[in-house]
Amino acid sequence: MSARKRFAVIGAGIIGSAVARGLLARYDGAEVTLYEKEDRPASHQTGHNSGVIHAGLYYEPGSLKARLCRRGVSLLVDFAREHSVPFDECGKIVVATNDVEVERLHAIHQRSLANGVPDVALLDADGLREVEPNAVGLAALHSPHTGIIDYRGLTEALVSDFRRGGGRVRFSTAVNRVEERAGGAIVYSVFDAQEYDQVIACAGLQSDRLAARSGEDRNPSVVPFFGQYFILEPEYDDIVNGLIYPVPDPKYPFLGVHVTRRIDGGVMLGPNAFLSFSREGYRGLGFNLPDSLRIAVNPGFWRFAAGNMATARREIAGVLSSEKFVEEAARYVPMLAGATGRRATRGIRAQAMNRDGSLVDDFVIDRGRATMFVRNAPSPGATSALAIAEHLIDEATR
Repeated sequence: MSARKRFAVIGAGIIGSAVARGLLARYDGAEVTLYEKEDRPASHQTGHNSGVIHAGLYYEPGSLKARLCRRGVSLLVDFAREHSVPFDECGKIVVATNDVEVERLHAIHQRSLANGVPDVALLDADGLREVEPNAVGLAALHSPHTGIIDYRGLTEALVSDFRRGGGRVRFSTAVNRVEERAGGAIVYSVFDAQEYDQVIACAGLQSDRLAARSGEDRNPSVVPFFGQYFILEPEYDDIVNGLIYPVPDPKYPFLGVHVTRRIDGGVMLGPNAFLSFSREGYRGLGFNLPDSLRIAVNPGFWRFAAGNMATARREIAGVLSSEKFVEEAARYVPMLAGATGRRATRGIRAQAMNRDGSLVDDFVIDRGRATMFVRNAPSPGATSALAIAEHLIDEATR
């Protein structure tokens, strides 16, 4: 009779929670422990994002990101239905406001077709008005199956399902390092050291630090960028039917401010993207001295900064002024001009960066003999979470 397999998963965000649940389903009788340094799941990136279920419009065809996004949507929606997690397939349009953006829109359309995005269509100005009567533009790309969801609620459902299946969750238990040994690996937490057959680390904003403490390469390093959200007053709830995005400008590394329906029925603008001086500072100045010093001694960041001054100038306006934030969205939804509301708790993304200052675009997974470290899981990481979990478990099986 074979010995009972023992697994550890580090990080109870949506990806780690999906991995833990998936291991129990894959290995009959396995012992699976989920470590989380906070006292609840989804405390960081998962619980501070825009709630969008991405369809896969922008991603390089054939990339891991593109493949896992499309698979992830299907798994996510099935799980949400089965566990009564609220979601809404409200649809999304990407709006082009000039001829240059129209050309870029056609390129996005070709990518979305290559990625197998269902029912995606190019619209002229009249077609745009039929989908979003208050939006203006020369053309638009319509993705009717893009949606919104409560990611925190979904992660809590994953953890509950994991526990019902016999999984063990260790909240308020930070992991210091993982050490490979013959035939397994040891997880050193703040409380004890436990040996497992395999360990999968999904540490998000702390992924590079945990990997480095465990003997892995320090690169790619995490550089945190915060994204602010502006929630509009209820009188604006009916201005849009779904999600409205600008056409991405290749000069900038991030998408730009967009209009997003919330699962509670409200409407919000955002996020913008600006350097965060803390990996986990969601309110106030968000300043953390060790995090700031880590950025200051990162040569890759300074190379990135030198090439992205235009991005910084564009984004700082929205950081300093809510009016500028609204003005940006009003370019393609004029009825939002002068809209009022309130700033919501910001999100912080774990942006992996190479030594040369380039941003890591695709998912990155480092593998040892008995360990796996998720080093980069950018958007659409939440959408792709259950598919990422499948992929990690398949790799662990091999």
